[in-house]
Amino acid sequence: MLVLIAGSMKVNWTKLRRHLGVSRITTATPEQVLEITGYPPGAVSPFGLPSPLRILADHGITDHGEISLGAGIPNAGILLARDDLLNALKIEMGDFVD
Repeated sequence: MLVLIAGSMKVNWTKLRRHLGVSRITTATPEQVLEITGYPPGAVSPFGLPSPLRILADHGITDHGEISLGAGIPNAGILLARDDLLNALKIEMGDFVD
């Protein structure tokens, strides 16, 4: 799965595990990130994934009208209107940060 959060925030693992109904979760290795998403770590985009992936997002991403996302290459981003992002992707919203 892919979890979208505001850039300065960090995932609260307890909240994420509770949302998923699991007692344990691990992050992907850099090699797994590239294999699963087709993008290098730090540049992952929720668009253009090679196969469907569950996408979760913290409610905090909706605090602003414009959202910056990874563009698939290092040091590049995509600016997108919040509503366009929410309409373009099937996103599961939740409380995933402190």
